[in-house]
Amino acid sequence: MIQLKTPQEIQGMRTPAKIDAEVLSIVRQNCVEGVTTYDLDRIAVEETLKRGGNPTFKGYRGFPASLCTSINQEVVHGIPSKKRVLKSGDVIGIDFGVTYNGFIGDHAITVPIGEVSEELEQLLKVTEEALLNGIEAARPG
Repeated sequence: MIQLKTPQEIQGMRTPAKIDAEVLSIVRQNCVEGVTTYDLDRIAVEETLKRGGNPTFKGYRGFPASLCTSINQEVVHGIPSKKRVLKSGDVIGIDFGVTYNGFIGDHAITVPIGEVSEELEQLLKVTEEALLNGIEAARPG
């Protein structure tokens, strides 16, 4: 069941969503060849705490990290690791949530690493366009 939010609750959701987006922007900038998914997780934690938020996923049902990181064909909710090193041609999906004043912001991004194939580049472009078209078409009710 969907619970409708009050205007005050919607306003309360804005700050964690903003923090989440800011942190993911920094994480995206660090998605380069040679970085580990563990490194990305540490960056996310540090940047979230600087902004007064808390990483939502860490500890949720035993999840051991703050980011969910999935490389290439991996299914969502991959666990960051010092052994998972990004390389050119990879694509990483990152899901991240921030809790702030009892509200949660949650976003996911997909980031190509270095040079990716034309086919993958086209897939990323088309899926982003589909997402934006879906958002534009969404209406209350």
